[in-house]
Amino acid sequence: MNKRIAIIGAGPSGMAQLRAFESARAKGVDVPEVVCFEKQRDWGGQWNYTWRTGLDEYGEPVHSSMYRHLWSNAPKECLEFAEYTFDEHFGHPVSSYPPRQVLWDYIQGRALQSNVRQYVRFETSVRAVQYLAAEDAFAVTSVHLPTGETTTDLYTEVVVANGHFSTPNMPAFPGIETFPGRICHAHDFRGAEDLGGKDVLLIGSSYSAEDIGIQAHKMGARSVTFSYRTRPMGFGWPDGARELPLVQRFEGRRAYFANGESHEFDAVFLCTGYKHHFPFLPSDLALKTQNCLYPDHLYKGVVSEANQRLFFLGMQDQWFTFNMFDAQAWYVRDVILGQASLPSPHQRRAEIDTWRERQESLSGDKDEVQFQADYIKDLIEATDYPMFDLEEVVATFLAWQEDKKADILRYRDVCYRSIMTCTLATPHHTRWLDAMDDSFDTYLGPALAEAAPR
Repeated sequence: MNKRIAIIGAGPSGMAQLRAFESARAKGVDVPEVVCFEKQRDWGGQWNYTWRTGLDEYGEPVHSSMYRHLWSNAPKECLEFAEYTFDEHFGHPVSSYPPRQVLWDYIQGRALQSNVRQYVRFETSVRAVQYLAAEDAFAVTSVHLPTGETTTDLYTEVVVANGHFSTPNMPAFPGIETFPGRICHAHDFRGAEDLGGKDVLLIGSSYSAEDIGIQAHKMGARSVTFSYRTRPMGFGWPDGARELPLVQRFEGRRAYFANGESHEFDAVFLCTGYKHHFPFLPSDLALKTQNCLYPDHLYKGVVSEANQRLFFLGMQDQWFTFNMFDAQAWYVRDVILGQASLPSPHQRRAEIDTWRERQESLSGDKDEVQFQADYIKDLIEATDYPMFDLEEVVATFLAWQEDKKADILRYRDVCYRSIMTCTLATPHHTRWLDAMDDSFDTYLGPALAEAAPR
């Protein structure tokens, strides 16, 4: 059969794959039919904010973990597309830490410019992917959610881009069922406005706990307690915030911690991470991995060992995000189009082992971010994606970590220089801690917001 490509998911990774194919098409390459399946009404994946939690209007699990007043928690300069810059999109400098709506406008702007929306089947959920040896193709079964119509079509390649931050890891603690207040996973957190004057407990010690905790502080929580399993985050927390070892049990509102302390709380948030989840894939094709920088069984971090025409995007633990997804998508595109050849299965396995052995030796943030930078460089060197100064991105990431150590409440007020254009970010007109209106128009200002491409 003629080549036909299925992309599952139209979030940042799926959008990157669409952009990669369109980039090749614009250069005169004969690109086969591409169909992208997206179960939500709009594209964006995590960035498609919804007030809904639990299930959506069709009874499907809500995908997005985005909350109302989320701002970037890392410098935008670290995630900038190499071939579509913030300068190109907004036409003027903006701050290094934009709010959710502004970042989404930038991500979507590139996709709209590429005219790739035409390839997306919205409100269509993939139910099953099965490899048929006789046809040497994948049978992809999907359902159009508004009508319930089910369709099965054949595709020669499948790109899985459904993300891995939407299926919560939900631990249990003895007695938690007796807690009378609000309990939810970070996936279902939508805002901290109702936490004013309350005592808040966050179980976890990574980005979700850190950011929801300082959101709660910003919105006037009386106290914020972080409960860690392995080690504390160690930031200079404001008055009323503290870190304690892991919760051992609950008795009503009271939580008991491993160091013998106990305190009462009004709300508990489980910031306990996410699971890789592929309910549409059979066990012989599904990726089985923990959240790590180099998942096993993926050559170049994207090509499945189970079937070399099955690809996964964005499955790594992430320092880099959007520009890493681009590098992956460009490489996958070239493999599919025959512009990049795959070595033998034995050679692929050996390269996977080499990367994973290096991963095991990593110690600390500097090693990790350098590892991912080297991985991205390896991908870009195999494609025509524009190379950029990855070492400068590494330096920016490490400076960001130092900024957070210096002041966890004010690091978002720091400005960085674009690696792509050398433009220096401009300070936001309001300090993050005081910025209660983070809408698109207020962030940019009326005149600039009206001029921005949307």
